[in-house]
Amino acid sequence: MFLLLALILVGAGFVVKILWWVAIAVLVLWLVGFVARPKGGSGRWYRW
Repeated sequence: MFLLLALILVGAGFVVKILWWVAIAVLVLWLVGFVARPKGGSGRWYRW
């Protein structure tokens, strides 16, 4: 029982760590897109 609980906790921690890395990667890509966007156009801070 304890081994199963330990495996679940380790697995959950691993998934959370992966999700953190994914979130950081998405944030970096968004910031790159924000900085590198074309200067012309409507001047909005977002692109759809």
